[in-house]
Amino acid sequence: MIDPNAYGEKVARILAMEGGGARPMPLVRGRRGSPRAAEALRQSTAAGLFPGSRAPEAALAGLYFYFSCWDEAHSIAQGIGSAEGSYWHAIVHRQEPDAGNSGYWFRRVGTHAIFPALRRRAAEAGLDFGPGWDPFAFIEFCEQASRKPGSELERQALEVQLAEWQLLFDYCARSSLGEPG
Repeated sequence: MIDPNAYGEKVARILAMEGGGARPMPLVRGRRGSPRAAEALRQSTAAGLFPGSRAPEAALAGLYFYFSCWDEAHSIAQGIGSAEGSYWHAIVHRQEPDAGNSGYWFRRVGTHAIFPALRRRAAEAGLDFGPGWDPFAFIEFCEQASRKPGSELERQALEVQLAEWQLLFDYCARSSLGEPG
């Protein structure tokens, strides 16, 4: 779990509009989240929300993704040349769903710093792809789970997807020293 207050009052207020950073996001692109949150994001800038963070634009893409603002998250992510931008881009396409495009962007990510923690969180949810995190296996798992609403597969996929969002968002929103942005 994340502490929304760790990212400042503005971000905490936006996250509080829907789940406080604990909202299960759909596996397949669908209904947008809070219209109020989307409007608050449109009126904000990455630098204004995440001063001093490791990757402010990537953190903003993550917030848009959290509220299922797919087009905005995609637009921002595709303009970021870092591993974090590629990671958000991959997640957006996984949710589209476009497995091939998602895989392309995950290949550009390579091995990310959040993978060990994500692998542990996935194992806690009952999902284990082996000794390391395998984003390609998770793409396939999400596709299978999305075809079985209400199943144990869907529950696991949703839980791991939320853990992935929390870990990547926290990584982007914090400073490179590990402190909140």
